[in-house]
Amino acid sequence: MDLKIPDLCLVVLIGASGSGKSTFARKNFLPTQVLSSDYFRGLVSDDENDQSASAAAFDVLHYVAAKRLEAGRVTVIDATNVQAPDRAKLIEVAKKANVLPVAIVLDTPTDVCLRRNASRPDRDFGAHVVKRHRAALHRSLKFLGKEGFKRVHVLRSESDVDKAVIVYEKLLNDLRHETGPFDVIGDVHGCRAELEELLVELGYGIQRDEEGRAVDAVPPAGRKAIFVGDLVDRGPDTPGVLRLTMGMIANEHAFCVCGNHEQKLVRALRGKNVQVRHGLAESLAQLAAEDQDFRRKAEKFCDGLVAHYVLDGGNLVVAHAGLPERYHGRASARVRSFALYGDTTGETDEYGLPVRYPWATEYRGTAMVLYGHTPTPEAEWINNTMCLDTGVVFGGKLTALRYPEREVVAVKAHQVWYEPVRPLVAPVVEREPDVLALKDVTGLRRIETSVMGAVTIRAEQSASALEVMSRFAIDPHDLLYLPPTMAPTATSSRDDVLEHPLEAFAEYAAAGVSSVICEEKHMGSRAVLLVRKEGGAIYTRTGRAFFDGELGSSLLDRVRDGAKPLFDELNTDWLLIDAELMPWNAKASGLIREQYAAVGAAAVGALPVAVSALETAAARGVDVAALLERTSQRASNAEAYRKAYERYCWPTEGLDGVRIAPFQLLAAEGQTFHDRSHLWHLETLSRLDGPLFQQTRHLVVDTADPAAGVRWWKSLTADGGEGMVVKPLANLTGRVQPGVKVRGREYLRIIYGPDYTEPQNLERLRKRSLGRKRGLALREYALGIEALERVARGEPLWRVHECVFGVLALESEPVDPRL
Repeated sequence: MDLKIPDLCLVVLIGASGSGKSTFARKNFLPTQVLSSDYFRGLVSDDENDQSASAAAFDVLHYVAAKRLEAGRVTVIDATNVQAPDRAKLIEVAKKANVLPVAIVLDTPTDVCLRRNASRPDRDFGAHVVKRHRAALHRSLKFLGKEGFKRVHVLRSESDVDKAVIVYEKLLNDLRHETGPFDVIGDVHGCRAELEELLVELGYGIQRDEEGRAVDAVPPAGRKAIFVGDLVDRGPDTPGVLRLTMGMIANEHAFCVCGNHEQKLVRALRGKNVQVRHGLAESLAQLAAEDQDFRRKAEKFCDGLVAHYVLDGGNLVVAHAGLPERYHGRASARVRSFALYGDTTGETDEYGLPVRYPWATEYRGTAMVLYGHTPTPEAEWINNTMCLDTGVVFGGKLTALRYPEREVVAVKAHQVWYEPVRPLVAPVVEREPDVLALKDVTGLRRIETSVMGAVTIRAEQSASALEVMSRFAIDPHDLLYLPPTMAPTATSSRDDVLEHPLEAFAEYAAAGVSSVICEEKHMGSRAVLLVRKEGGAIYTRTGRAFFDGELGSSLLDRVRDGAKPLFDELNTDWLLIDAELMPWNAKASGLIREQYAAVGAAAVGALPVAVSALETAAARGVDVAALLERTSQRASNAEAYRKAYERYCWPTEGLDGVRIAPFQLLAAEGQTFHDRSHLWHLETLSRLDGPLFQQTRHLVVDTADPAAGVRWWKSLTADGGEGMVVKPLANLTGRVQPGVKVRGREYLRIIYGPDYTEPQNLERLRKRSLGRKRGLALREYALGIEALERVARGEPLWRVHECVFGVLALESEPVDPRL
């Protein structure tokens, strides 16, 4: 007797005490799959029969069940579960995990249950308990499906229980065994002629019936097509598209997921009350001209479509509206709804259409996700996802992606078949290129970048940046770039340090980066130098002028004089340079005086006096040894703290004593340089002339043999130096960190405080979370590169400013400032 259950589900055993649930569970499931209420009662109370512990026991049981289901593990609940409220809680656990709940009912006769209980000394309750259980069970049986159980198996005798065998079935969305290659095709929307043209372009052979209608398309050897849904509505030939697609699937030449338009069409064909909008009227009229048999087959086909597929061992997911990673391979109403409709922000755009939640911008999964639903002018990658709906029915294109080749193939629409409510391509609004508008930088925005697709800026982040930009920033004509934040390397597990270069080298090696460059980290203030043959600006990483008035003009003049060799070499009238300006106190004297020097002076003044007093007390025989040792260590730490920040400060008079250490040439007229290696940047910038400029020491390291890099870092930090920055030598290298900082032990006293090296403090700091900082660094880096590329292409100022403003907006994200 086979009991078929999905290979990912929550199995709820239901039966009276003594019905044999635990024996059945031991026979048919792994011990780790079974969560027994008796066991959890014992876990929380040391007595499996302590009914007063049931509430706590089930709290823990539900928690463990949720964690197992979250991890994709079949989970079996061994409890009586004869009461509907108890089952409802378990069904809710399954719903939250987006898995199917299955009921297996052991309707064992009352006399058998009583006989079994009588043989167990721990089951000395009366027969009335078993009878009450069975009465509750029988009242529930016919309602289990309505409660939410997707499958219900009832075993009515000892023989049924003995013969029962669990048979696992794959979920309908599990096509992991299908490895491709595939041709994934975007929303067709009744455009049969364009579909045939695209299939021919992809190498498929169209097969036709006696009437010349396309009924199949034979793929090139080994390939299959996958349709992302929305085959129907709006276009001129919905029946022709269905006939062709149905034939391909019947002949195992294609797969298709359900779109929201197929779902609505099925309801309309069944006479349900639906609004006949968005092209449904066209489909119904076209299908009315077909015979009844075809309409019946089309209805059955659309109704049987699965919401999403997981293919190629889990490496590819296809869903009509896309799918976040947590939903891949799951089955629930929530998953189906997202796959068909996506999610919205609750807002509507100027056309009255819902604003779609940009789930793809937050996607970080390993599986490629291909989808449609929301038409875009071009198919573009966003975080390993791609929308293939390029609006063929609106006069755009019908697009396919070859998988795994990642090759986009498209054919143009033969005409505009259906006028869209929202234009497929936003109308071009003429305005002066230098005119900025508040709407460019406010509200929720998505900025498309070449490095990592769309970067989302939330409304509250924009508001924060607007305050800073409007009050303090330099002229937007000069504010062409803001540098990104930089994440530290992964926290080290070594006893005496918080950061160590081996973690940085290992991170890049794991990402396939074989060569990195280590650059000395200068402790000063980040400065962006916009040097024009006439004019320019030197500003901070928040867009403020570095020095005001005559001092700022004099510094810019010196930089311009030093940059003359590069103007001719690069054939440009301006340069944009990323640099560090030193000393630290040149810009941060107030911060040093109020935050660091005050702490250092107080500690160095007070702690030696305390040590002296404790030494006197110890000499008199007072037991203060432990306190004396701790205070002496704190005094030593305070002195080290003071020395740590003092080494980055020196006297300056006007510009005397000021140094600039440039490390990256960002852009010049019509040019960007993120495709040049960091060695090229350092060598080029070494030609800046004059005593103002200080070269950045550096070392190239092979990540497979990083010993030289470790030695160099130790030499830099041995006497309190800040440390180094590790970057991919080639510069822009896919979606890896553009650079990570590895700071020295003594320098980090400035950041984390004098006593941070105490073992208990180091252990606490090792738990620091870097994920948000790293994500921020990547997004800001992408926006910075996009700003530079737009400048080089000569795009309007407002387009450049959008990216620059976005970097400042992201800086309002609440991240530990010590990272």
